[in-house]
Amino acid sequence: MTILSNGHLWRYSEFISNKNFSFRKEQILKSLSKKEIDDAYLSIKKWNGYSPTPLINLSKLSKELNLNKIFYKDESKRFSLKSFKALGGAYAVEKISKGNKDITVSTATAGNHGRSVAWGAKRLGLKCKIFISEFVSDARGQAMANLGAEIIKVKGNYENSLIECIKQSTENGWHIVQDVAWDNYLLVPKYTMAGYSVMMKEIFDQLDNNEISHIILQAGVGGMAGAMIAGVARYLKNIPTIIVVEPDSAACVLESIKTGKIEKIDIKRESLMGGMSCGEVSLVPWEIIKNSVNYCISLPDDDIAKTMRLLGNANFSDEKIIAGENSVPGVISLIASCEDEKIKKEMKLNKDSNVLLIGCEGDTDEKMYKKLINQ
Repeated sequence: MTILSNGHLWRYSEFISNKNFSFRKEQILKSLSKKEIDDAYLSIKKWNGYSPTPLINLSKLSKELNLNKIFYKDESKRFSLKSFKALGGAYAVEKISKGNKDITVSTATAGNHGRSVAWGAKRLGLKCKIFISEFVSDARGQAMANLGAEIIKVKGNYENSLIECIKQSTENGWHIVQDVAWDNYLLVPKYTMAGYSVMMKEIFDQLDNNEISHIILQAGVGGMAGAMIAGVARYLKNIPTIIVVEPDSAACVLESIKTGKIEKIDIKRESLMGGMSCGEVSLVPWEIIKNSVNYCISLPDDDIAKTMRLLGNANFSDEKIIAGENSVPGVISLIASCEDEKIKKEMKLNKDSNVLLIGCEGDTDEKMYKKLINQ
């Protein structure tokens, strides 16, 4: 190895296999139906400025790891929002507004989801209220304000901002557009996930008959992971090995997979992977994830900045990739898995493997991006 050597050990914190694994397409498509997935694609492809984001071959990295191909879905090119979240929140806004211009939409967010909701509201001429925690950077808040949303900062973490969002929205009759499901709040998170599944339709069209053997999916509350698994059930003929990756400080999917039921994590410290720093799996994706994921892996923050820099310098591919801090966990977990012979063997990562990674965002916080790549 050349790029990855120099005595650097790529670290993971925990790796587990799912003892309840049983991938059943019909069951998955009960949680997020074929019609819901198809409706989202048919709507979103008509949006002004829509085009599929690139699927980049990380040819230099696959050579180093002795894998056949590594595909990287580059969501930094998604509309002007530079994140896959553009597909979800904005689509949910469209679905719940049903052409009514007199409603106000609201959401709690760590950044990218709120930006999508604000963008969706602006697109349709709706009022928008965004609740953010004190840990959300001013730059992220300003990006949403620039789209016409009113920003309400809440003391405490993401959960506090969600509680305040629900309270004020109930009092004022605002329509909550959240990517998290709870009892009696399932439809809007389904719309959001249906929007995300558009990525898998694009990937299916871009693969050019290459069969994916492994998919690594980032999880916060599990919405993107659940949506992509539903997309696998909808579009792919084969069933790839599915791995979920999370920050070790907020590994709520991993802990839930261990016990077979939703486990709540008390987050002691915020990860650099802020969009993935969530303490509890959402109900709708959990129904999909709980049996469909083969493995879970958790990561420390150690290699985030380094990996962002390597992607940005074209060390892993023939082109430079702008990858935000939530985009790189898939790359890190793949390298760490390949460097651990036991895990590599268990996951059957070899010269025939075609691995799909989701580069879920670009420099959505430009100040943070510059700070990290210059470390």
